[in-house]
Amino acid sequence: MALLTFLGAARTVTGSKYLLETAGSRVLVDCGLFQGLKPLRERNWHALPVAADSIDAVVLTHAHLDHCGYLPRLVGQGFRGRIFCTPGTADLCRLVLPDAGRLQEEDARYANRKGFSKHSPALPLFSEADAARALTQLQPLGFDRGVTVASGVQVSFTHVGHLLGAAAARIELDGGRAVVFGGDLGRYDRPVLRDPAPVARADVLLVESTYGNRTHDADDGGSRFGEIVRETVGKGGKLIIPSFALGRVEEVLYWLRQLEEDGSIPRVPVFLDSPMAVDALQFYASRAGELDEEFHGNGKSLAQFVTKRFESVASPRQSKELTDSSDPSIVISASGMATGGRVLHHLARALPDARNTVLFVGYQAPGTRGQSLVDGARHVKIHGAMVPVAARVARLDGMSAHADAPEILRWLRHFESPPAITYVVHGEPPAMDALQALVGRELGWRTHAPEYMERVEL
Repeated sequence: MALLTFLGAARTVTGSKYLLETAGSRVLVDCGLFQGLKPLRERNWHALPVAADSIDAVVLTHAHLDHCGYLPRLVGQGFRGRIFCTPGTADLCRLVLPDAGRLQEEDARYANRKGFSKHSPALPLFSEADAARALTQLQPLGFDRGVTVASGVQVSFTHVGHLLGAAAARIELDGGRAVVFGGDLGRYDRPVLRDPAPVARADVLLVESTYGNRTHDADDGGSRFGEIVRETVGKGGKLIIPSFALGRVEEVLYWLRQLEEDGSIPRVPVFLDSPMAVDALQFYASRAGELDEEFHGNGKSLAQFVTKRFESVASPRQSKELTDSSDPSIVISASGMATGGRVLHHLARALPDARNTVLFVGYQAPGTRGQSLVDGARHVKIHGAMVPVAARVARLDGMSAHADAPEILRWLRHFESPPAITYVVHGEPPAMDALQALVGRELGWRTHAPEYMERVEL
C-alpha cells in the first residue's frame, strides 16, 4: 500500500509539498515555502508529520520558491538524502536558495533591532548555511531518464515549459503503478520555453489549477505591451515592471526586443535591476537547447534577450541612482508580486506620479502588495510608509507562465487513458472547483481537490 499526504498546495496556490510513503520508502515531491497571506506563511513553521531524517529522497519539479524554498529548513532539521531534479532546476536552485537564506537572516536581524517580533530573539526560518548544505545534496537528472531514488520508487522527468528545467515528475512504484506530479504546467505556443510535452499514462495524477477558472488573453504579438510602453514614454514617465527573477524576465525582454526591432516602441533605456535575474539569464542562454526552437543554435548568446539600450544594474548604488532618476525608461525588477526586493524602492518613487506606469506580468497571490495594486488600491504600504497611487497600474495576463483552463485540458487530452484519480492542486478554491467541473464535464474523469494535510491511499 502507498500513501500520499498533501502538505501544501492544497486549496491554495503555494507551499507545494507531497509526501509519498510506500512499504519501505518515504519520498517528498516538491519542498516549497508557503507565501502570501500570514496564516499560510505561518505554516512554514509547523512541524512536518514525519521526521526529516526519515525521508529517503526529495524530488523537485522546478526551482520556484513555492516548490523548492523549504529545502534549507528540511536540511536544517536533519534531512540527509539526495534531492533529484533536472540540471536546469539545479542551476536555478543555486541562485534562489542562498538568497532566500540571506533574506531570512536579514529579516530576523531587522525584527530584533526594531523589536517588533513576539519572539525574543526572532530567529530565521533557515540560514544561508542551511541553504549551502542543501545545494550539496542536489542530484541532477536529465529529462526522460529513469532512476531509482528510493527502494521501490523510480523517477523520470518530462518537459512542461513554465521555467528553465521545469518538469513533470513521473514516479513508478513497485507493481507498475505510475503517479505523475505535474508540477506547474507551462503554456503552448509561447516564446522562449518549449511547449509542455505529453505524458502517456498515469494511474494517479496531480495537476495544477492556478488559472483553472481563466482563459488567458489571445496572443496579440505584443501589441498591448507596445501600447503601454508608447503611452508611458509619451507622457515622459517610467514603466516599472515587477517581475519574477526566474522565468518571467526572459519573456519580458524577448518582447521588448521584438517590439523595438519592428519599430513598435521607441529605443528607450531598459534596465534589469535584479542580480538574480541577470544570473538566471545567463543560464537560459547556456541551455538554449532546452528552450523553444528559435533559440536553438544560438550557443551562449544573450542576443535574443537584449535591446539596443539594455543595461543590467549590479550594485545597490546603481539601483538607487536609477530609482532617483525621472528620465523615461523601462525598469524590470523583482519581486514579481511586489512583496520585497529592489522593486519596492522603484514603486515607492514611481507610484505617486501619474506619468508613470506599473505593469504586472504574472500571477498575484491573495494578500500580496501586487494583488492590492491590481485590485485598485489607492494607497499601499512600502517600507512602513503609506504611498499614494497615482500612476497607472496595468496587467498583462498573456505573459503568465501558468497554463490556463483550455491549456490544462489540452495537456490532459494527451493521456492515453484516464487516470484512476486526478488530484487538482496548486490553486485557490474558485480555480480548483472550476477546473474540477471542466475536467468532469469535458473528459469524464474522476477528480478530487484535497485539503491541507489530507492523507489518501493510492
